[in-house]
Amino acid sequence: MMIPSAVLGFPRIGPHRELKKVVELYWAGKVGHGELQASASTIRVQRWLSLHARGVTIIPSGEFSLYDHVLDHCCMMNIIPDRYTKNDLSMTDMYFAMGRGLQDGKRGIDLPAMEMKKWFDTNYHFIVPEVSSSTQFKLNYNQALNEFLEARTLGVSTRPVLLGPVTLLALSKPSHDDPSYDPLQALDKLLPVYVEILSQLKQAGSESVQIDEPILVLDRAAGLEDVFRSTYATLARESPKIVLTTYFGRLGQALTYVKDLPVWGLHVDLSERGDASQLEEVVQALVPTPLVLSLGLISGRNVWKADLATSLEKVRYTVQHLGAERVIVATSSSLLHIPVTLASEDRLSSTQLDWLAFALEKASEVVTLARIATAAPAAATRDDGCNNDDQQAATYFVANQESIARRREFEAKSDPAVRHRLAMVTPAMYARTSPFPIRKETQQKLMNLPPFPTTTIGSFPQTSQIRLARSHHNDGRLSLAQYEGMMEGEIERVIRFQESIDLDILVHGEPERNDMVQYFAEQLNGFLFTQNGWVQSYGSRCVRPPIISSDVSRPGPMTVRWARYAQSLTPKPVKGMLTGPVTILNWSYPRIDVSREVQAKQIALALRDEVIDLEAAGIRAIQVDEPAIREGLPLRNVDWDAYLTWAVESFRLTTSAVKDSTMIASHFCYSDFNDIFSSIKRLDADSISIEASKSDMKLLNVFQTQQYSSGIGPGVYDIHSPRVPSQEEIQARISSMLSYIPSSLLEVNPDCGLKTRAWKETEEALKNMVRAAQWARRTYVSNIAK
Repeated sequence: MMIPSAVLGFPRIGPHRELKKVVELYWAGKVGHGELQASASTIRVQRWLSLHARGVTIIPSGEFSLYDHVLDHCCMMNIIPDRYTKNDLSMTDMYFAMGRGLQDGKRGIDLPAMEMKKWFDTNYHFIVPEVSSSTQFKLNYNQALNEFLEARTLGVSTRPVLLGPVTLLALSKPSHDDPSYDPLQALDKLLPVYVEILSQLKQAGSESVQIDEPILVLDRAAGLEDVFRSTYATLARESPKIVLTTYFGRLGQALTYVKDLPVWGLHVDLSERGDASQLEEVVQALVPTPLVLSLGLISGRNVWKADLATSLEKVRYTVQHLGAERVIVATSSSLLHIPVTLASEDRLSSTQLDWLAFALEKASEVVTLARIATAAPAAATRDDGCNNDDQQAATYFVANQESIARRREFEAKSDPAVRHRLAMVTPAMYARTSPFPIRKETQQKLMNLPPFPTTTIGSFPQTSQIRLARSHHNDGRLSLAQYEGMMEGEIERVIRFQESIDLDILVHGEPERNDMVQYFAEQLNGFLFTQNGWVQSYGSRCVRPPIISSDVSRPGPMTVRWARYAQSLTPKPVKGMLTGPVTILNWSYPRIDVSREVQAKQIALALRDEVIDLEAAGIRAIQVDEPAIREGLPLRNVDWDAYLTWAVESFRLTTSAVKDSTMIASHFCYSDFNDIFSSIKRLDADSISIEASKSDMKLLNVFQTQQYSSGIGPGVYDIHSPRVPSQEEIQARISSMLSYIPSSLLEVNPDCGLKTRAWKETEEALKNMVRAAQWARRTYVSNIAK
């Protein structure tokens, strides 16, 4: 029997970000709904046909999205807050309003976007559903069915994908008007909608369905046994064969009840970001059951070519205990988190290309692994198989092993200077000279900041002219002198604007930077870069993560030239802007041959040199952003301490070499700090800024209960939406913040950087923000004096 191969999900954006382009044209009113949907269909068709051509047995459908798959489920099942239903919007426009907000003065519409969070421990953002006791669940349309039928017209049989009902509600939050409501209480009302979706799929001929329940890899799953038992007893009655799908971690204690659920199959993540060590436990638990086991062996989180020999051992172990008829070979998770294909990468060397596999290449790995696992053991490593597919698989397998051997040989050749420097790090290198109260007094004497000091997070709008200049410089049409002259002009524009509205701590705007991680990685030894290695971060926002390929070091200064120039333009302090070591690590594809701790601390030492150089250049405030520090937190509590120890040490190794007079700031976005707040305090930053505008201030409770004593800047407006907040709206936020944060510590800033915004909305929003801060000084200054 042929062991099936499965891909759990595929990138949505298209090989050249076709989806991003048409969605943004739709937002700009340059294409209509019909053209938007036609373009989306073209991308879906291309995905299905590409996977089919590679021989993938089980191809996903229903997981395509114009913005976010969780938002898709909200609209499909009518989990739509009332505020979005009152403006006579089409379903498509309502969908986008929920994701990114909508402000239309002509129609009197002013809708903030819904809250956004990181999807488990990835850099993908999802829209947080809002559920209340009055939510009216119903099926507005069946996306899973529509895509299943669409693929079938091409002659492609697919497996529909749904986000499971328990995970959907567990990731939800109570609505504004029902704050004490637990969304899981709505499960009984939601399940009939799932039953309707599944029964329609079964009637249409779908043989199986993939239901994703990643909540099962979290600690809270231990308390959800009764919920899962009742839920899947209900779903199984009217459903195609259910493959219960977990990823990003180990099942752990939940395995004790998951093995007995009335489902057809179970998928587990056995990749380096899941837990390969759970295989034996899972297999032994499934032996007495009829369940099929889907083995997530080809990583959906990294870009390294899989070691098929190691994976083959795991497949054969499973077949030995369960039988080939109960085994599926699969990707560990959706391939959403990696680029589409290596086919368009022509600037990487042949050696570098030989190390890598993107989504389409990983699909081929899955197929090859399934075929060689099916073949007789002796045939798996020969290229003279009995049929063409077997022969092709065997040839691929042999080439894979040769490639892995070459990569291992390269990895063994380290940079001894980098390794030696890291070995020589002492405890003193993790500590500032003086405690925060002394530093604060010294810094205030130097900068003389007013109460409620205002600043921004770093970047200003990256206009089409800036992007074009960078492109022309990269391809040689613009000389270095011309390019730097244009960047200096943009920096001066940003500085003058900030002075004109009376911001207190300025930034240079970062026009020279393509991305907050890529910009640094391109100037460090040890990284690779792609041309078209785009992945979706949120909505239409795509990033190109660098690839850490070897030991990391800094050849020379990276930001000093621009920071020095910006500071020369103004007497006000201009922040030096760096991305922190943990974020550079988490937003890159890391090596898998050395620990993440080693990689983070190598990056930290490189950034430490940059911090020292910035201070020597006269920069009085240096912001080292760590928006990904919470995101990188392991999913199981038992693993937290080890991660947080080296994450905090990496930040402090970066920042602790400066004088008391130099302010060290940091920024965190879309993070729930309650569980790790003690570690945030241990960073010993002089000032931190956080996302707060879309989280209903719930993040701020911890600052009150934990008595945080450094400067705190909760974002007063959402920069991921184009809507402009009024001065009064920001004033109300400041007043609310003062219920949690002492006025002497409160700083005023946006949620995040302004790179993706347009200049007009940026100017209006920042003017309103500064006016609101000035109002706060007039209103609350007496409290500060006290």
